[in-house]
Amino acid sequence: MTVQVPPSYDKAQPAPLLIVLHGFTGSGAGMEEYFRVQREAERRGFVTAYPDGTRDRDGNRFWNATDACCNFDRIAIDDAAYLDGVIGSIEAAVAIDPHRVYVAGHSNGGFMSYRLACTHADRIAAIVSLAGATLAMSTDCQPSKPVAILQIHGTADDTIAFAGGSINGAHYPGAQETVATWAGYDGCAAGPTHVDERVDVDADLQDAGQPAEATVTRWTGCRPGGAVELWTIPGGSHVPAISGAFGAAVLDFLEAHPKP
Repeated sequence: MTVQVPPSYDKAQPAPLLIVLHGFTGSGAGMEEYFRVQREAERRGFVTAYPDGTRDRDGNRFWNATDACCNFDRIAIDDAAYLDGVIGSIEAAVAIDPHRVYVAGHSNGGFMSYRLACTHADRIAAIVSLAGATLAMSTDCQPSKPVAILQIHGTADDTIAFAGGSINGAHYPGAQETVATWAGYDGCAAGPTHVDERVDVDADLQDAGQPAEATVTRWTGCRPGGAVELWTIPGGSHVPAISGAFGAAVLDFLEAHPKP
């Protein structure tokens, strides 16, 4: 696992913490390169960590996040407890602001971000999921406090479908169902607001002459600490080519949603 402390770190001023989680078959180092948030995180004074999941019998790293994704060998491992321990070990070594502990992940890492929001809502302020999904059964997710949620998803994702689907017979909800579910957990208004905002996220689509900007859907009226947004990438794939503006946009969302 890689943990990076920004040059501006001062133990007298506790820093925000961002845990970044790789997808199935990925790695912490690969996720650092793909997500491209590190430079911006350092500029803003974030401590960052890029942990590695467990290897399955085929050597693929994974997170035991939900029934659908991605503990296909059914290995007895509690990754929510493991990552909670990772956060605790970082807090023991570096001065971390307990109101600004964040998690972001891609695909399986996105699923795992939701698992942590479900099980450790007392310490996770906000999560970002790119091409992930929340737990299918609400009985498996009972967050003790509101958590701010940002779901980013491409409509042409053929691995984790925007509309939802199943993996090996286990269902996962779609992007819109995922955020609607969390709007309920966070006590938000009954319906979302489609706001006149666009977020530059996908360089590939831009290079192909297509709209590269995600459209923003936002819930309002959430309980303190709660927030829900869906950034929809029209024509976006499962592994969009992250644009140069992505890191700043994601960190803007996180910084706007500390624990109360």
